[in-house]
Amino acid sequence: MIIAGAAALPDSLPPAQWMPGERGYDADRFRDALEEKGIRPCIPGRRSRGKPVRYDRRKYKRRNRIEIMFGKLRDWRRVATRYDRCPAVFFSAICLAETVMVWPGVLSLARSRLRGMTLAGSG
Repeated sequence: MIIAGAAALPDSLPPAQWMPGERGYDADRFRDALEEKGIRPCIPGRRSRGKPVRYDRRKYKRRNRIEIMFGKLRDWRRVATRYDRCPAVFFSAICLAETVMVWPGVLSLARSRLRGMTLAGSG
């Protein structure tokens, strides 16, 4: 069951306003642990839950961005096969992969902003 592994998760989470999650994370004790940390859960209730749970549907639909990021990360063989056994080296491989994946988008955004700016004193 997913909840068994998620019991230690709230203690290690960084500060956040809300947390999206799949229906498998729908448990009152997990929700309570998130709320104690000041995080609003954005987790739909299971179908078997008696009383429906309120959640923000727009935020819940955006969770696919996280899943897409993990899918791209798995394209890196070194990360997908957990080639590095040392946690520090494995984490550095993840950081390197993310940098390579994100950097082209950052560069294109910077270029588009620079094109729209004029140099001070010219023109």
